Amino acid sequence: MSPRTERQFEEIREARKKAIMDTALELFATEGFDKTSISKIAVKAGISKGLLYNYFSSKEDLIKTIIFNGLDSLTGYIDPNHDGVLTRDELQYFIEEFFNAIEKNEHYWRLYFTLFFQRHVLKLVEKRLIVMIHTYMKMLVRYFEAKGSDDPETDAIMLGAVLDGIGFHFMANTATFPVEKIKQKLIKMYC
Repeated sequence: MSPRTERQFEEIREARKKAIMDTALELFATEGFDKTSISKIAVKAGISKGLLYNYFSSKEDLIKTIIFNGLDSLTGYIDPNHDGVLTRDELQYFIEEFFNAIEKNEHYWRLYFTLFFQRHVLKLVEKRLIVMIHTYMKMLVRYFEAKGSDDPETDAIMLGAVLDGIGFHFMANTATFPVEKIKQKLIKMYC
């Protein structure tokens, strides 16, 4: 058996990091940030606490990484060609991907929505979250201006609030929430 290559070591490292993040995400979403210890994450992930610290410096570092990875993934859909201009097709694509994301990654969105009720945890991600929201709100305002809105700022804020509300209500009632109907109605209203 030949020794592992640098690439194989990197793949192992990334797989462990993902396993830690997936485990922490599940625990943070189901038990809460404060009730989830690094020890509990390590045990559930099947690794030692010391090894976990090779990947993340603290529980706070771990939750920040989880939140930012999820947000980066979703916001990548709002301007896929990265030109800073939001078109009707791009907004529709973003709305569709938003619905896909909340359906496919329930633990992440449960964690995301509980952040706003845990001020001390929100503070960990707040600065970057504000910058991210501000960037995309400016893009939405320009989108609504181009559509001839008489109040593009309010329209942009309202769309953000509607999406947050949809996500929150979906998390509260996944079994009977009419996902497809609401998605189509939202696309019709905004695109």
